[in-house]
Amino acid sequence: MTLLTIPQLETERLIMRAPSEADLDADTAFFASEAAKFVGGPLRRDEVWRVFASLLGHWVVRGYGYWSVDEKDTGAYVGRIGLWFPEGWPEPEIGWTLMNHATGKGYATEAAMAARAHAYDVLGWETAISLIDLDNHASKAVAKRLGAQFEYHYDHPKYGRSEIWRHPAPGDLINGGMEAYA
Repeated sequence: MTLLTIPQLETERLIMRAPSEADLDADTAFFASEAAKFVGGPLRRDEVWRVFASLLGHWVVRGYGYWSVDEKDTGAYVGRIGLWFPEGWPEPEIGWTLMNHATGKGYATEAAMAARAHAYDVLGWETAISLIDLDNHASKAVAKRLGAQFEYHYDHPKYGRSEIWRHPAPGDLINGGMEAYA
């Protein structure tokens, strides 16, 4: 068996680390809330555990995935943000899911910038999308702050009609590095 190595990323306020089973209680509470409707919820605890397992499996299969995100100052878990391209997805995605207590602080934008820099600078991606529920206005605002633009509607076989937001390509950013996303 190969050991899984997930790189740790840091931003000004956040640490992006490997998903951990220690996140399960917070994720279970989130997926029981109304906010989870935009990311496949509500889910029972056993279903949340399976989501956690799929996050780790994605790292094994694709070599990238979602990071768990903690506040640097407090160590508090604030959500998961990262790179996603499961079977059946239209294109590689930059996605974010914040716990309810962590919204409105700019964490999704900050961590998604770091994830995008990793996708472009380390993995060599030439493009990325974010797949966003039609009614998820907060995620659309994050996409706009990241410079993404609405491109088309996508009919997801499980989640229904969604919007595809296209991120700027590496060449469209100032110099491709983290400072280009600030």
